[in-house]
Amino acid sequence: MQATAALQRTTKTLPVDRNYLEKVKKQEEALEDKETPKLKKRLLSSVVLLLILMYFSMGVVMWNWPGAGEAGGAKGLTAGWIGLIEMVLAAVIMFINRNFFISGFKSLLRGGPNMDTLVAMGSGVSFLWSCYVLFYEIIGGGNAAVSATIHDDIQRHSLHGLYFESAAMIVTLITVGKMLEAMSKGRTTNALKELIKMVPETAEVERGGEVLTVGIDYVREGEIVVIKPGERIPVDAEIIEGSTAVDESALTGESLPVDKIVGDHISAATINKSGYIRAKATRVGEDTTLAKIIDLVSDAAATKAPIARMADKIAGIFVPAVIAIAAVVFIIWMLLGKDIAFALERAIAVLVISCPCALGLATPVAIMVGSGVGAKNGLLFKTAAALEQTGRIEIMALDKTGTITGGNPKVTDIYTCEGVPEDELTEVAAAVESRSEHPLAKAICEHLGATTKRISDYEEIAGGGVRAFTWDGNHAVRIAGGNAAFMEENNVKTEAVEQISKETADLANAGKTSVLFCKGGKLLGLIALADSVREDSKDAIGKLKELGIRTVMLTGDKQQTAEAIAAEVGVDEVVAAVLPDGKEEVVRKLMEQGVTAMVGDGINDAPALTRANVGIAIGAGTDVAIEAADVVLSGSSLTEAVKAVKLGRGTLRNIKENLFWAFIYNILLIPLAAGAYTGLFHGWTLSPMIGAAAMSLSSFCVCMNALRLNLIKLD
Repeated sequence: MQATAALQRTTKTLPVDRNYLEKVKKQEEALEDKETPKLKKRLLSSVVLLLILMYFSMGVVMWNWPGAGEAGGAKGLTAGWIGLIEMVLAAVIMFINRNFFISGFKSLLRGGPNMDTLVAMGSGVSFLWSCYVLFYEIIGGGNAAVSATIHDDIQRHSLHGLYFESAAMIVTLITVGKMLEAMSKGRTTNALKELIKMVPETAEVERGGEVLTVGIDYVREGEIVVIKPGERIPVDAEIIEGSTAVDESALTGESLPVDKIVGDHISAATINKSGYIRAKATRVGEDTTLAKIIDLVSDAAATKAPIARMADKIAGIFVPAVIAIAAVVFIIWMLLGKDIAFALERAIAVLVISCPCALGLATPVAIMVGSGVGAKNGLLFKTAAALEQTGRIEIMALDKTGTITGGNPKVTDIYTCEGVPEDELTEVAAAVESRSEHPLAKAICEHLGATTKRISDYEEIAGGGVRAFTWDGNHAVRIAGGNAAFMEENNVKTEAVEQISKETADLANAGKTSVLFCKGGKLLGLIALADSVREDSKDAIGKLKELGIRTVMLTGDKQQTAEAIAAEVGVDEVVAAVLPDGKEEVVRKLMEQGVTAMVGDGINDAPALTRANVGIAIGAGTDVAIEAADVVLSGSSLTEAVKAVKLGRGTLRNIKENLFWAFIYNILLIPLAAGAYTGLFHGWTLSPMIGAAAMSLSSFCVCMNALRLNLIKLD
């Protein structure tokens, strides 16, 4: 620690990398919500002008507000002037919202009418018809003399035939729906901007006996970074000195700090809450966990789910159908003897009320909100399709080591043969396993501690065990550790091995692996180890079963060990002794029975992760597994997979609710707009203006329903 203190005293600061600052600025600019402010200005301008327009069309014409003048007098405005004022105001409002007309008519000319086509046609036809009435019936008919105010019955009746307010109201109300959609998208991008801001601009790095404060882009993999209490961790790293508690809520959503010691991994943007630590950078720049989270959330929000593509196809058929229905409605009412104004109003109402904005919003808004909720809880969906498919999971295949279990074997039992002191067994075991890199050897040495016993002629036999020579006084003695067959290879009598076979069988049935040890041909006993089950695996598997998901454990371990673990955690089925390609084959067969997810963390899981309908990688797993997966869990717990399923199901349910209400809305209101209920309900009709309001309200309901996903309970 003295060296560390000396390093702290010579701290220097280098300039922050300008390239990094520019990159961050560009990222933030790319994520900036530019659409919502524009739509707010459009909406505000439209509403102000619309209120003025409504004053003349409703207040002056219908309720004799100031501007109408006195009956028979010349103080008020004439019908012609009022009509011209309405026309100009409506034209300005339509120009402000010209994007509807540009998009709508362009798509119509290309032969692929879209939602904007209905808006443009509804508003445009209303405006053109009103212009015809204004110039032909009012001005052209000579009734707009300066002396004739609108109190003249003919004048008032003529003005009632104008739909300028409807033309303006349609585009204004639909702009409300567009703004709600933009605001929903903005919430997702704002969450990403907050993630970007979490990475500190600088890091303290040990170089040449000094601690230098450098720009984050100057940190290189393998360098030692210093993190003080209260500071954000700048890069992904492995602690080499010190211990602390780390706030990982930014990545995992867990509010409680996690204790970290030497050898543990820490991630960029998390907060060092307590201790002074030194750590070796393992991932820097765009390779950090946080950078990948940002990329994954961005990509997921930009992709379309299969159910969204279905909605697009429906909309592609729906829009031309509505145009045809509007034309048929117009013709029918004309044939029934209604005047052209009534027939045209019904056709326009059909166009406006059918605008499938709610249908178009149903999926993307829910996907965006769902992806954002996932990111906040450490659940990263690479695509919208992955989020949707996670909600459809029926079968979940689980890797054993590192997923259900911790992946780190521990010593559980020490058994000595008759007449053998335990000290002799442990001394030999610690000595012969001291040079091995095998996980079981490391676990034994960690449990037994260091040994002073010297060995020579060390030899490791693949599939058998390890052996060496040690000294018993002045004599070299062969010591060995391994399986039963290996003991016999090292001159242990078969009878001795058979005497201990009951214990090895019982331990195997309990899911434990036995390592036998001998000295000079004499069997000393065995040490049993087991890969301990994660604390929450049993609970997580229980919750998966409550969700109706069938669980299958896949492992390369032998059948007895696998069945013991399976019994402990409660999985439905076990497939043991499978190689990586075997796991892929099992997943392929499971997919024939239902939507299948594969959860794994190792390189050997990559083929199965790629094959499955949904590949789910444990966040602490290998890069290969994470790249192969569709969903990445920031945490190492199987409970995260349960959360992913809940969020996927919640999002899918939300999409279906949105689509249902969008369709029901059209099914109920298109006949009303067409005038089908006129005879049944004493003249019930729907004006284009009210239709636009109802359509906008449907979009509002869809957005609000999607935002309910923020309230979903994942724990």
